[in-house]
Amino acid sequence: MQISSPHNRLRTPLPKIGIRPTIDGRLGGVRESLEDQTMNMAKNVAALIADNLKHACGLPVEVVIADSTIGGVSEAAQCAAKFEREGVGVSLTVTPAWCYGSETMDMNPHTPKAVWGFNGTERPGAVYLAAALAGHAQKGLPAFGIYGHDVQDATDTSIPDDVRDKILTFCRAGLAAATMRGTSYLAMGGTSMGIAGSQVSPQFFEDYLGMRSESVDMTEFIRRIERGIFDPEEFEIALQWVKENCKEGADVNEESVQRTREQKDADWEYVVKMALIGRDLMIGNPKLKELGFGEEAEGHNALASGFQGQRQWTDARPNGDFLEAILTTSFDWNGIRQPFIVATENDALNGAGMLWGHLLTQGEAALFADLRTFWSAEAVERVTGHKLEGAASGGLLHLINSGPAALDWTGEAQIDGKPALKPWYDLSSEEAQKCLDATKWCTSDLGYFPAGGWSTDFTTRGNLPMTMYRINLVKGLGPVLQIAEGYSVELPENVHNILDQRTSPTWPTTWLAPILTGDGQFRDTYSVMNAWGANHCVASYGHIGRNLLALAAILRIPVEMHNVPEQHVLRPASWNRFGGAHDKGADYRACATYGPLYG
Repeated sequence: MQISSPHNRLRTPLPKIGIRPTIDGRLGGVRESLEDQTMNMAKNVAALIADNLKHACGLPVEVVIADSTIGGVSEAAQCAAKFEREGVGVSLTVTPAWCYGSETMDMNPHTPKAVWGFNGTERPGAVYLAAALAGHAQKGLPAFGIYGHDVQDATDTSIPDDVRDKILTFCRAGLAAATMRGTSYLAMGGTSMGIAGSQVSPQFFEDYLGMRSESVDMTEFIRRIERGIFDPEEFEIALQWVKENCKEGADVNEESVQRTREQKDADWEYVVKMALIGRDLMIGNPKLKELGFGEEAEGHNALASGFQGQRQWTDARPNGDFLEAILTTSFDWNGIRQPFIVATENDALNGAGMLWGHLLTQGEAALFADLRTFWSAEAVERVTGHKLEGAASGGLLHLINSGPAALDWTGEAQIDGKPALKPWYDLSSEEAQKCLDATKWCTSDLGYFPAGGWSTDFTTRGNLPMTMYRINLVKGLGPVLQIAEGYSVELPENVHNILDQRTSPTWPTTWLAPILTGDGQFRDTYSVMNAWGANHCVASYGHIGRNLLALAAILRIPVEMHNVPEQHVLRPASWNRFGGAHDKGADYRACATYGPLYG
């Protein structure tokens, strides 16, 4: 497979990170002695960011440094003007010395911001850090404080590991917040089967994420199919690719009601067209303009979307499983490319979560799943005769979606010889092919999808570090986040088959063992399941809880439960004034006090 060149496929420009080197403004010896050290701090941070961060689309993150050090209000204003011209969406202030706090601070209320105060004794950078953070708290402008654990010499230009981790955590979260701003969530359809998450809340997207909430009726798919509003050449290429690469699996329907070969072939043609149209609705397609469909060529500038499907669509037409699975995967007939975000059943809250994970992991595919079942070790042994051990000894959570899931979640890519997921631009053709080979496309269960279609069937490889999470909306409170880090588990094939046959064997499965702390919602695996706020969840590869916590704080969304180690929790410094950056109640109070970022 060819690998697509990284590019921004939306009309909204990608945000940049701005570095603000602040300085003691007293001329006559003090400022002059600090100029080189201060500007070099900014340059070193810029290099750190450039070496470690990419946008989810694969493009490098651009860093903008103020034209001069900032010693007072005039230079702060010049820096703000430059940042606005350059499209800076994230602000990081650095200094090795005392500066005039409120005169040099970043006052933009919508820009995620942090301050790194150098921990040295020759000049009081840490004193400025404290003064600046006090000013941010007093003015209602939350800022992350970054303070190294160990004292450094004035001549030490290195960035300590703990400072490095905090800078990158903040930048990942800040970039995710800034990237969402000005884009759209596209609802393709409406509410699915009464699922509250698919009752899309424009207020949530506008006030908390800075995104538009767009909507099209599912009849738009019918119109475009009937009138040929898709690229016919690409359709033929896609259909041939499907025939060569998408292996058909079992047909679990009674033989008397099974669809004929002719019907199944027609279903393939239909769902491929649906995938093309879903993508075009999200980001547009210049080819459509050449075909005479100028309006349709524009798309909805959608960074994320959802497809309703059940039941008004699936009772009459082939389901959306192929559309959702292939678009959320890191490759298709055009080669390896950035995954799209498409939420099953138009669960927009899960769609927002998938988007967060995709941005925070710099372009990896996110998993949409039902949190279907808690299997205790005792129940597994009773049903299968197998005794769960190791990470699974406390029981398992069965993540299984109703048909589609990103093929990346087969876990067939590798890092250091171990199963993994990768950002799309790091995926090899061989790994993509292994993901395809590990996936079967089963005829839809006609009890659920009476008009046919194809469901994705695979089982995720074991020992993947992963994070499960979910955004819930609560009346009177607003959005709340749940996070559970853990590991995927690979069961013996016969054990998996017994458990899988009891549910929906034509759907994709991931077995998750959350990391238990012995306390609260994480005292055991049952408690994690019992505390979950909805039927759906999102999963991302890696333990990204620290990044989710930072992003949630930026957006003013409290976190109900998490098992992130305390030393990895990074929130704005003013959270301490509400009772502690690690305190759950303080998080709720701070978010309620500040309100949504754009509200």
